[in-house]
Amino acid sequence: MAIGLFGCQTQNSTSLSPAKEMKDPDGTHTSQNSLDWEGSYRGVLPCPDCTGIQSTITLKKDGTFVLKTKYLGKSDSVFESAGKFSWDDKGNIVTLTPALKGSPTQYFVGEDYLNQLDAKGAKASGAQANRYLLTKSNYEILEKYWKLIELNGRAIAIDSTFFKEPHIIFKESNSRVVGNGGCNNISGEYQIENMNRISFSKMISTKMACPRMELEGEFLEMLQKVDNFNVAGDMLILNKARMAPLARFKVVYLK
Repeated sequence: MAIGLFGCQTQNSTSLSPAKEMKDPDGTHTSQNSLDWEGSYRGVLPCPDCTGIQSTITLKKDGTFVLKTKYLGKSDSVFESAGKFSWDDKGNIVTLTPALKGSPTQYFVGEDYLNQLDAKGAKASGAQANRYLLTKSNYEILEKYWKLIELNGRAIAIDSTFFKEPHIIFKESNSRVVGNGGCNNISGEYQIENMNRISFSKMISTKMACPRMELEGEFLEMLQKVDNFNVAGDMLILNKARMAPLARFKVVYLK
């Protein structure tokens, strides 16, 4: 199975060094010695025969990685591989060994992102460049309880008229969003793409009548408008283009 536009090319012969702390006698800053590169990166990469390849790469301090891929619009199966990664001599590019068969193995490491490279170690350019990015922010919003604190510029104060507090949770395994609008349970599908693009679809809710139905309807309508997001500390902000934020959420760490 092909896993991207570069899958059939030959891997380049960049000289590699072990994935451990880099010796840096001349004080040169590299991705390896100056960035907080450990963590998970997620995005949707181009696919020659499917909607896109949802990819998650986790880089660990011990020099190992886990790669998960899912072929959107083709299968619900998640393919997983694990192994070790190495840095190139300049400390900016990692190579995964082994990756899934036919998959690109090299990634430039930037500030909170990975840029998939072709078999010659080059980045995509022009309008296609952003399609090859995996970012930490795309992963950071998953599997967290996001409590609604502001909607269309108005602060949300939870009181006795709420059956439950409005919130959403992005489930990683099946790309579903679940939560509550203040009264009814809500669910649907979400799609996160590169450059913090996001969309919601097939949103449904239960049909219980409550005092705050107007706010709940506004909440659901907002989700249909959103096309991008950003994360700032423990805050998730949903936006439409470059307009004022449509909603703000704060993460709640459940015990």
